[in-house]
Amino acid sequence: MASEQLKPTLGTLHLWGIAVGLVISGEYFGWSYGWGVAGTLGFLVTTTLVAVMYTCFIFSFTELTTAIPHAGGPFAYSWRAFGAVGGMLAGIATLIEFVFAPPSIAMAIGAYLNVRFPGLDPKLAAVAAYFVFMTLNILGVGIAATFELAVTVLAVLELLVFMGVVAPGFSLANFTRGGWAGSDHFTAAAFAGIFAAIPFAIWFFLAIEGAAMAAEEAKDPRRTIPRAYIAGILTLVCLALGVMLMAGGVGDWRELSNINDPLPQAMMAVVGADSGWLHMLVWIGLFGLVASFHGIILGYSRQFFALARAGFLPRGLARLSRFRTPHRAILAGGAIGIAAIYSDGLVDLQGMSLTAAMITMSVFGAIVMYIMSMLSLFRLRRSEPGLPRSFRAPGYPLLPAIALALALLCLAAMVWFNPLIALAFVALMALGMLACGVSLRYQGATAAPGRA
Repeated sequence: MASEQLKPTLGTLHLWGIAVGLVISGEYFGWSYGWGVAGTLGFLVTTTLVAVMYTCFIFSFTELTTAIPHAGGPFAYSWRAFGAVGGMLAGIATLIEFVFAPPSIAMAIGAYLNVRFPGLDPKLAAVAAYFVFMTLNILGVGIAATFELAVTVLAVLELLVFMGVVAPGFSLANFTRGGWAGSDHFTAAAFAGIFAAIPFAIWFFLAIEGAAMAAEEAKDPRRTIPRAYIAGILTLVCLALGVMLMAGGVGDWRELSNINDPLPQAMMAVVGADSGWLHMLVWIGLFGLVASFHGIILGYSRQFFALARAGFLPRGLARLSRFRTPHRAILAGGAIGIAAIYSDGLVDLQGMSLTAAMITMSVFGAIVMYIMSMLSLFRLRRSEPGLPRSFRAPGYPLLPAIALALALLCLAAMVWFNPLIALAFVALMALGMLACGVSLRYQGATAAPGRA
């Protein structure tokens, strides 16, 4: 229906801004929780492993994105490859990834503001951020994407400034001291810590695939998306390694683990609490959090929209505003996120902080979606060899096989180290698929993408 079609307005630079912006908050916070379980050296091993997985995944995922440019992204690929059940699995997993990531980012925005305004309630600031950026997303994708590009560029520049300012205080001895899960030597605890830290290494790159959900709004997606994705993953790998090394080498890295504002605290150790550099980091550093928060709102809204348009969720969520944006989908995800922010203290998920628990839940959704996407790539290569593929995964089948194997390894490790959150994730998946099943029964599904 014309009332359910998104308008193509985005070019390569906008898509790069979305791909990097979706993720860049992962360089500002969240990853340092990995130091708490693996130490600096152990977490460096974990991050390297995860970076390999993401690089192989993005080069493979781009084939799907360009062959099936659909707002549902992984939902659309799995639906086409495996039918309605496959679509449900990938679609609900993606929703969990994109709905649980924003509350943790919003809480980090509150924590950064609290550095400047100690009397400000971080939760109140987080809720205010939801209202501001839901409104901006509703006003139109062109405005939203231009804003996303601007704040992403500022966030990247700020990370480079951070590395430059703290570089004089860097010491390799500081970074390596107790780097194997608190020990100077590799032990069994260090080995376990490498796997326990997987969710926080994934947080460095989580949601880069969300640019696929803007595919229907991209100009010439078969050319612009590969360029944006490849440039995006290279940008993020360099920033992740640089920020982690510099922050860990300026003092006692243990003081930076398990907090939501590791970069301001690391810079404070070098330049002092009254430095103008620190104030600049707090203010401009907010752009990194805002870029991801704003971009992921765009991502979850398109996933709600695509599922609803196909009949897997109530059709009302596919209704577009006069700005041609899925306003109801934007508001639905926001309501869930705000509820998650105020759930702190109501449940105890393995003694984790609320931020760490939401990151872990979001990563569970991401990993399941990565697995379904790679399986879809293999299935569609066999079932639809004639599908137009303007970009083909290099090194097929090796690269997608590496991505799939590492994703399965990550999923197994996460279940082992986070059994309660794994059970909660399974429960949410079951509830989501039940909702999809009920909706399909009463509405019926449209044809899979590209099929009559």
